[in-house]
Amino acid sequence: MRRRDFINILGNAAATQVIGPDLVRAGTPPKRPIIGIPAFLARSKIGLSFGNAFRQGLQDLGYVLDRDLDIQARNANGDWGRLPAIVEEIVQLKPDVIYAFATLDAVAARKATSTIPIVCAALADAVRLGLIASEARPGGNVTGIMPYVAGLPAKQIELAREIVPGASTVGLLTNLKDPKAAPQVPELEAASQAVGLKIVAADVSRPEDVEVALRELANKRVDVVIVLEASLLVVNSAEIAAAALALRLPTVYGYREHVIAGGLISYGVDLRWCYHRSAYFVDKILHGAAPADLPIEFPTKFPLSINLKTARELGLTVPPSVLSRTDEVIE
Repeated sequence: MRRRDFINILGNAAATQVIGPDLVRAGTPPKRPIIGIPAFLARSKIGLSFGNAFRQGLQDLGYVLDRDLDIQARNANGDWGRLPAIVEEIVQLKPDVIYAFATLDAVAARKATSTIPIVCAALADAVRLGLIASEARPGGNVTGIMPYVAGLPAKQIELAREIVPGASTVGLLTNLKDPKAAPQVPELEAASQAVGLKIVAADVSRPEDVEVALRELANKRVDVVIVLEASLLVVNSAEIAAAALALRLPTVYGYREHVIAGGLISYGVDLRWCYHRSAYFVDKILHGAAPADLPIEFPTKFPLSINLKTARELGLTVPPSVLSRTDEVIE
């Protein structure tokens, strides 16, 4: 598929109006199932890669996208005030499934409808937010993948100490508007306290805040920065990597996308798998399953990625104990 066609489908345009014969009854007008996508964050290279992983997941399940499905997307371009309006636009289309890229989108969609099935590729804190009753039996109209796994922040603290021996102060780059941030912060604080590390934090609520927040951490003389798993932060991974390198700040992440963009090291889930796998939930619902009965799934693989070019530019020597465990090396 050409890039322009892909952007149109994930943007504000409808796909073509042809449907596969297996989804049409004889004598009835063709009607494709509608997948509605309300997206909060502005389109970006990383966001498009996640959308492409979801589309590939659908194709791997046998769908011909321009023939079998009508994918309708609306984008708030990072405007908090516009998010409810684009969700309402999607709801008015009466889609068969609402697809949410992240928890923020799922929360907005759930506020707008309790009946249309919602599949989220990156859920977080879903019970506390009232999106599901339990992970085993969601019980409502929301289901999907939960990429945040308890215990990972403690591993990131361990990794920070390995990559910067003698570190005494850890900076946290947060986005506290993102529901995924809430459970990560106390885990990081507890893990740091257990090994005698001091924690300081700086928040990013807009892309323009990235350099200011990192400079704040540098001024507080942090030895290493842990960047929380948050949608706004991963979408702006290139800006974070560039600013951190300019300020000589080693960075530890939960998503490999940051390392690909020039960050130092990451340990956590593979978001590409989450978005690809989320197509399974959409397919199940289109075949009659209720989201209430589709258990939440968790990633089972946690790749360790490192950017050796960034390590060299920071003057860091990566310990052999880290290199021996690395799944992906960026030169």
